[in-house]
Amino acid sequence: MSPAPPSWGLQRISNRDLPLSKTYVYPDSAGANVDAYIIDTGVLIKHPEFQGRARVGKSFTDDGDADGNGHGTHVAGTIGSISYGVAKKVNLIAVKVLDARGSGTISAVLGGIDWVAKEAPKSGRKSVANMSLGGGKSRAMEDAVKAAIKAGVVFAVAAGNSAGDACKVSPAGVAEAITVAASDKNDRLASFSEWGSCVDVIAPGVDITSTWNNGKINTISGTSMASPHVAGVVALALAEGNFSSPAAVEHYLKSVSSKDRITGSLRSTPNNFLYNNVLGSTERIFP
Repeated sequence: MSPAPPSWGLQRISNRDLPLSKTYVYPDSAGANVDAYIIDTGVLIKHPEFQGRARVGKSFTDDGDADGNGHGTHVAGTIGSISYGVAKKVNLIAVKVLDARGSGTISAVLGGIDWVAKEAPKSGRKSVANMSLGGGKSRAMEDAVKAAIKAGVVFAVAAGNSAGDACKVSPAGVAEAITVAASDKNDRLASFSEWGSCVDVIAPGVDITSTWNNGKINTISGTSMASPHVAGVVALALAEGNFSSPAAVEHYLKSVSSKDRITGSLRSTPNNFLYNNVLGSTERIFP
């Protein structure tokens, strides 16, 4: 039997145009020695797809550090699982701020962001954080994200799933973060996706297959699924190149993005579709 083709999202981000190629092309370094912080519901760190590269960072909830929801494990899998991940050698660090219902307090979320801001610089490794969560405008949350970015951590954040203006959502409205809207496999902006000038990049977010908290896989949709595609590409870029700041990484991702590929009700959304051909490096083809 031949192996199944990679998920459509992986295929799409390594091709400038449709149709899909049935392969995923990525740099050989694959995010090695980069830390990806998943600020979410926790991660099933023993999932075989993570090959021992996942660990618990810290939990800010009162229900332990396990992922009782699945969302965080799915996000982590898109960033760095061996079959479904963008960056197949990245380190995955679970920062649990949401409970089994997928809800959490602002204090828990702030605690997680602040912990990453302090922890990441200590490691000596390059780092990216993913926030596939959000809510109404929160000055405290946005300030915390800005402080973490100032500390050197690149942040990829979901634009939101209410089909509204991403500028009205936190942390999507943070200019210094990479805010990610979602597209479908026909290169249309997802019907649920937030839009607008606060969006930086569009990435696959409909019917995304990834790891789940039962040790298996699941297929779900949301800008929560789009953002980790970007976090994974950030990890690829950090492993390959030397960037002076998170802003330089964001500028690079936008400059190499595929322009004007996405159709639909974009309104004022910049039409930058995620592309992972990082710095012309040695390539691998999956599967």
